[in-house]
Amino acid sequence: MDSDLVLEIVGYVASGLIIVSITQKSILKLRVIGLVGAIAFLIYSIGIEAYPIAVVNVMAAGIHAWYLRKLMCRKEETFRVLHVLPESKYLQDFIEFYGSEIQGRFQPEFVYSPNPEQTAVFVLRDMVPAGLFIGEHAADGSFQVKLDFVIPQYRDFKIGKYVYAHGSDVWASSEPTCVWAEASSDDHAKYLRRMGFVQRAAQPGTYAVAL
Repeated sequence: MDSDLVLEIVGYVASGLIIVSITQKSILKLRVIGLVGAIAFLIYSIGIEAYPIAVVNVMAAGIHAWYLRKLMCRKEETFRVLHVLPESKYLQDFIEFYGSEIQGRFQPEFVYSPNPEQTAVFVLRDMVPAGLFIGEHAADGSFQVKLDFVIPQYRDFKIGKYVYAHGSDVWASSEPTCVWAEASSDDHAKYLRRMGFVQRAAQPGTYAVAL
């Protein structure tokens, strides 16, 4: 393959990576893709002898690498839970604010109706409300998840691993024997499987995990 064509392809790939990076909601993904894009642009700019562009991309790559190092080496994050009353105004405002995403992508059948039997919990990540977990205890000792939602910038699965861990503060003093949920979308089903849930053979679309 002609070297000029290879260089042109590198340039297009670099451009694509930069565009993709700025569409990322996850800061970690933005930095990783941005770093790769800057390196690709550096190679391209050196190849076409555009040294001012090369200098800019050396700086961009350095900045991405610096922030990536800070992200990867940061102190261990602290997770806490905040139990709230089902009729909490903040809880209802939170659901309303993220309602289009909850129903449009993850749990289209979810409709919130305050119920005193429900458990409603905000998961705090370094004291920031990062996720909302709503469900109900059943008579057989299990727990049905009605809503498990994490805001976009925290969707790296750490909150889910904390929620569904044995001894999690989510359950307070009544940890269930197992947790189950009905997957109402492909994204939701994929998330449940990632968290260790297994589809119930007798109930298609229903997933469960033992704690």
